[in-house]
Amino acid sequence: MATACGDAYSPLTGASSEHDNLVGAWRSQIRFSSGALVEIKDLEFMYVFNAGGTMTESSNYDGAPPVPPAYGVWRKSGPREFEAKYTFFVTKAPGSFEDIAKGGGWFPAGHGDLIEQITLSDDGKSYKSTITYAAFDQTGEPVEGGGEGNGEGIRMGF
Repeated sequence: MATACGDAYSPLTGASSEHDNLVGAWRSQIRFSSGALVEIKDLEFMYVFNAGGTMTESSNYDGAPPVPPAYGVWRKSGPREFEAKYTFFVTKAPGSFEDIAKGGGWFPAGHGDLIEQITLSDDGKSYKSTITYAAFDQTGEPVEGGGEGNGEGIRMGF
């Protein structure tokens, strides 16, 4: 009975214990030290890391300007170490209200790639990370605005 309720690897789910597992929902604070996002002091990300290596990220700035959540992949890179790579689309504001009235809106303006190196705490309930942001235009060419920063996350739960 003790073995069945323990913290060990679960062959049914393919998941290891929470102490060495990123799967689940997380909330983090991100602070960029360089690039276009350095002025944002209250940036927060919400993540879901799925079993199998896919993920979704959304921020408290997804509405400014409107952008969809980011989607990506993650993998384990060592004991309590993980790497995540995710992409979001960037939009361009309409030129005028008349553009909106004619059926225009927030059109595509490129994308951003984020790569995050995550180190899980010993108890698996928090992490620290480094993050790199690269910005690209509509044709996929790099543009100014990328940067680097740090994050601190906590596992969401009841």
